[in-house]
Amino acid sequence: MAKILVTGGTGYIGSHTAVELHNAGYEVVIIDNLSNSNIKILNQLHAITGKWFDFYEIDLRDEKAVQEFAENHTDIDGIIHFAASKAVGESVAQPLKYYKNNFFGLINLLTSFNKKINFVFSSSCTVYGQPESLPVTEAAPVQKAESPYGNTKQIAEEILAETAAVTPDLNVIALRYFNPVGAHDTALIGELPNGVPANLVPFITQSAIGKRGPITVYGNDYDTPDGSAIRDYIHVVDLAKAHVAAIKKLEDGNPNGNYDVFNIGTGKGSSVLEIIAAFEKVNGEKLDYKIGPRRAGDVVQIYGDVQKSNKELGWKASLDINEMMRSAWEWEKYIKANPF
Repeated sequence: MAKILVTGGTGYIGSHTAVELHNAGYEVVIIDNLSNSNIKILNQLHAITGKWFDFYEIDLRDEKAVQEFAENHTDIDGIIHFAASKAVGESVAQPLKYYKNNFFGLINLLTSFNKKINFVFSSSCTVYGQPESLPVTEAAPVQKAESPYGNTKQIAEEILAETAAVTPDLNVIALRYFNPVGAHDTALIGELPNGVPANLVPFITQSAIGKRGPITVYGNDYDTPDGSAIRDYIHVVDLAKAHVAAIKKLEDGNPNGNYDVFNIGTGKGSSVLEIIAAFEKVNGEKLDYKIGPRRAGDVVQIYGDVQKSNKELGWKASLDINEMMRSAWEWEKYIKANPF
């Protein structure tokens, strides 16, 4: 049984990936500094899997702590690296926070685990900026980043590619994923943002349950069919399974070399207003929303070509917008009844 380290493993995507790794027969170790997650998620993971995952509260910016962890865990076979700051708007307001957190953690991991290791990096479609053509493929040129957050993902990919080029034992896949939404089918884990959500769907669910005021649609004058921004939304469980597929790909040996990138999405876009309509239809809840100005750092529309991940990873998204909205609402109702 291979042992996989999941950084940011009590976070939204990390927790779902821990479950899917367990389901696939892997042993999971979690690192998180709990800056944007809750320690109680470990209890939720146990409720889902029957397993208590090894957990270490470590800030990856702490070089000494990461080095000591690596020296004491020489049996780790792979790393899935989620731990990073991730809000576009916050990154525009606090760029240095993003550069410090997102680069130091990655560099400390690469420096400390200087042995044969499989490394899956949580990247983002933000590396494409506003692409020249859609759907965007992995071969599309990386555009100037629209935000410091996007820039950290671009530069992190460069760090990984350049390090892998001179480190034959480092095998890397960067997953450029689109907009993860939804929750686990048990409604025991889901997106749990601290403070006011920066992402659309958790704000929708919090507004619907009475925790927030009206939803703001940031712009209805974009060059899209209904004027609102378009994104490729992917169910978080599908996304988690893509990370398992990436680890397996690295274990089997990637014929493309020791650095590769894959788009992870559904391959089609949905507008903000379409997401709102889907939530209302599936859950029978009327949403209160208003139109606001465009938001700094946002691109007009983006959705990915996912043929490469379908073919080479043997992975394909299977859960639709309706299931995304249903599960997100079930999770919101769960956490209202069971506060964290």
